[in-house]
Amino acid sequence: MIAFEQVPGIYHRMVGDILVTALCDGYVTYDTLDIMKDPDHGKLERLLAGETRVSPPVVSINAFLLRDGERSVLVDCGSGDIMGPTCGRLPGLLDLLGIRPDQITDVALTHVHPDHSNGLTDPASGRKLFPSATVHVHQAEITHWFDDEQKAKATERQKRVYFDAGRTQLRPYLPDSVKAFDRERDILPGITAVPSPGHTPGHTCYIVRSKDEAMIIWGDTVHIPEVQLTDPDVGMIFDTDSPAGAISRRWILQRCVDEDLLVAGMHIHFPGFARIRPGYSGAFRFIQEQWFHALNHGHRPGIRVSSQKN
Repeated sequence: MIAFEQVPGIYHRMVGDILVTALCDGYVTYDTLDIMKDPDHGKLERLLAGETRVSPPVVSINAFLLRDGERSVLVDCGSGDIMGPTCGRLPGLLDLLGIRPDQITDVALTHVHPDHSNGLTDPASGRKLFPSATVHVHQAEITHWFDDEQKAKATERQKRVYFDAGRTQLRPYLPDSVKAFDRERDILPGITAVPSPGHTPGHTCYIVRSKDEAMIIWGDTVHIPEVQLTDPDVGMIFDTDSPAGAISRRWILQRCVDEDLLVAGMHIHFPGFARIRPGYSGAFRFIQEQWFHALNHGHRPGIRVSSQKN
């Protein structure tokens, strides 16, 4: 068999006047269904098989770059070197795009788990990897991951990859380069922070609006769409508070339906864009968006073009 590498995980999509670039930092392969908090493995197997998903699942790790001509905003910043050899690709992808780290004006964190925040700082030197950026994050994320009492309750692995890594990543930016929030509000023009706690205490989605289009970057609202849209009550072992996370998940999924929001997800199969539609008996349907081959061939994604010739 010929060894090969897959093409770089870069994909562009317009949302109004904002160029949204999906960046695949890599993927994680799990060896057990126990990552999901549901003892009925038969049900989980059926849901995965029904969508031709491998079991146990392989999970993408995505980040999103937003550019409007004035700001370059990263929503999450990859996993650095903490998640193993299949991850940590974001710096190389930015380099392929010709974007220097000092050109990133803002980093908006959905939360401080390592696959979302460990690209902020070089752990060995303490050097900011985005020296010009302002970091936007929910205040509860800072409070929780810097809380020694909470850390003492954690497992040894959680202490290392959540608490210690989170502190290492955030400290160089605190306090002057961090803007914390604690409620739904605009953090930048056209970008609204929408707290959705549970997965972590300050887990946050971001709604991006431009012209008449809107997109929600929903972080870890959903890890395994084939399971968690059919049964939104299924949590993950990574959750700080799974019941609260399920409440937030149902609320965000319903908001996606009610406002017809385009979804950009960190763990949706790359390139990570989808729509949500209502299902039966409290379930939801997940509709992966088609791959758009071009941005400027007479129409933009989401705009219907007549097939008739004039």
